[in-house]
Amino acid sequence: MTLQYTEVTKDPRGVASLVLNRPEVHNAFDDLMIAELIAQLDSLAADNQVKVLVLKSNGKNFSAGADLNWMRSMAKKDYQQNLDDAAGLASLMHKLDTFPKPTLVLVQGAAFGGAVGLVACCDIALAEENASFCLSEVKIGLIPAVISPYVMRALGERQSRRYFLTAERFNATTAETLGLVHQVVSNDTLETQAKSLVQTLLQNSPAAVSAAKHLLQQIYNKNINNEVIAHTTQAIAEIRVSAEGQEGLSAFLEKRKPNWL
Repeated sequence: MTLQYTEVTKDPRGVASLVLNRPEVHNAFDDLMIAELIAQLDSLAADNQVKVLVLKSNGKNFSAGADLNWMRSMAKKDYQQNLDDAAGLASLMHKLDTFPKPTLVLVQGAAFGGAVGLVACCDIALAEENASFCLSEVKIGLIPAVISPYVMRALGERQSRRYFLTAERFNATTAETLGLVHQVVSNDTLETQAKSLVQTLLQNSPAAVSAAKHLLQQIYNKNINNEVIAHTTQAIAEIRVSAEGQEGLSAFLEKRKPNWL
């Protein structure tokens, strides 16, 4: 696929960067960008050399959300066409949310509408002090439907009630308080802070990190019942006898570095 609106790079350590690259329209996304992002997520997920995924964007703003021309074209289409179109965005969110390697998103400037969903789908979110966020859909007669499961998981139902209904713009500090982002950093230090966090992630067993992420997806918000208990006991038994589990335990006991470093 020839990339028009995104960029992908991979370094020798296995760190992949997926970059939104429409700075002239504040990285607003349309069906083409969504298709590119889905294709790249599929490719990177299947790449065993990839250990960490960093989602970021070029330009002043992370993303203004949906492209105005795209929304204008969808307003002229029928229900089934809109249903099919929304399924593309839903697929993007799901693939990012369930990406098998750790994901880190870097937010500068504005992250509006669907872009808030991208942030909520990533495992770790860093934002510059000047970043701002807005679930702006109701201002133009829409709702944040496709992104709602991910945003509500991050903000909680109570805070989502406020920001879904008011479409208020909120700053990075508020986003951190709400749980949408993990850390606010000073302007122009986003990449530096990201490099430090990526290096921390790379110290860990790639297989264990992926398994831990899968574990979170399997047990979050479930009652602690016999099924959950059985799942967790099976999960730890499987990782203990796995190649990296054995190597990690041996390295720890022998006081040496594991072979993934």
